[in-house]
Amino acid sequence: MSPPKEGVLRWTGEGLAFSGQIGSGPTVTIDGDSKAGPSSTDSLLLGLMGCMSIDVLLVLQKGRVTVNSLETRVEAERAPEPPKYFTRVRLTFVLDGPSPQERSKVDRAIELSREKYCSVLHSLRPDLEFETVVEGV
Repeated sequence: MSPPKEGVLRWTGEGLAFSGQIGSGPTVTIDGDSKAGPSSTDSLLLGLMGCMSIDVLLVLQKGRVTVNSLETRVEAERAPEPPKYFTRVRLTFVLDGPSPQERSKVDRAIELSREKYCSVLHSLRPDLEFETVVEGV
């Protein structure tokens, strides 16, 4: 088991902006008004996109698939009533580099991230409707 994470988040004194960090990592700002930084829910989506994008890139690189660029887009829906959790998330991976013959490797990289590696996805509600799409391959 990995060691526990420790961090701190402090209110900046302005609006709904907070500044914090995990361990000795970089300082980030989270802002409920989305002015000084992304909101906490937007940060969650960025974390999900980052987690899966990193997994996909690493798996493809390990499989010697050329990736010139990778862009990940998100569309998400939230429940209308509090706690307004995410009910649906769709990630679209836009890749340049892999050939059409390597599409199965791209699909497998996404599947591995989704089923095994992405800790952010596995930390979300089990009833989340989650979809992935690939473009550019």
